[in-house]
Amino acid sequence: MAKRIEVSGLHAYYGQVHAIEDISMTIEPRSVTAFIGPSGCGKSTFLRTLNRMHEVIDGARVEGKVMLDTEDLYGSSVDPVAVRRVIGMVFQRPNPFPTMSIYDNVAAGLKLNGVRGKGKLDEVVERSLRGANLWNEVKDRLSRPGAGLSGGQQQRLCIARAIAVEPQVLLMDEPCSALDPISTLAVEDLVAELKSQYTIVIVTHNMQQAARVSDRTAFFNIAGTGKPGKLIEMDETSKIFTNPTEKATEDYITGRFG
Repeated sequence: MAKRIEVSGLHAYYGQVHAIEDISMTIEPRSVTAFIGPSGCGKSTFLRTLNRMHEVIDGARVEGKVMLDTEDLYGSSVDPVAVRRVIGMVFQRPNPFPTMSIYDNVAAGLKLNGVRGKGKLDEVVERSLRGANLWNEVKDRLSRPGAGLSGGQQQRLCIARAIAVEPQVLLMDEPCSALDPISTLAVEDLVAELKSQYTIVIVTHNMQQAARVSDRTAFFNIAGTGKPGKLIEMDETSKIFTNPTEKATEDYITGRFG
């Protein structure tokens, strides 16, 4: 199910603003890749280019190539909506559909894809909630609003919603930034479990989190205000945090800037 992502020569723009410049990297399947770097250096913008969410913003565009195994995601015949079905996304703040029950939140993507049978929906909803380590907490109140859960539970509900449609890649944009330490640990444990099935990419400002959950880490930086973000270095997480090649990486990790 999990797939490799190959990015080459990628630039992203917001109108005339050059947001990220000439990024190339390989993201391995069945692994967790963390993006770190100071605010405004293009981490989240780059993340959104991987499932074509970037271009939903007026005037936003991308140059370069993103390959999902052998498929060019920016090919002229590729449907962006189809891309987002195979590359799911979990956002910074939990965003369950407020008018929907816990059950319907998880089933929403399945119904959009034409799945109708109650037996099939029940099966996938339970499997997805179990996959998000949430089933035992909500199995007796599936008809209650998803928005009534705690913040940490809401974020795991959003992860269940994302994995219900069986994506091949899961993108996570600071998924724990609004959560308390116990909920953060629950999400981190979940990420560690899910990587056996998915290719996972996580943006985080938490250095300890990147060190705990990721196999590889990419450090992004920006030369100054108004300059595009760039990929400075990418390597095994253990090397990035103990013996980075670039001085800028070491300065950021040790807290000398950023």
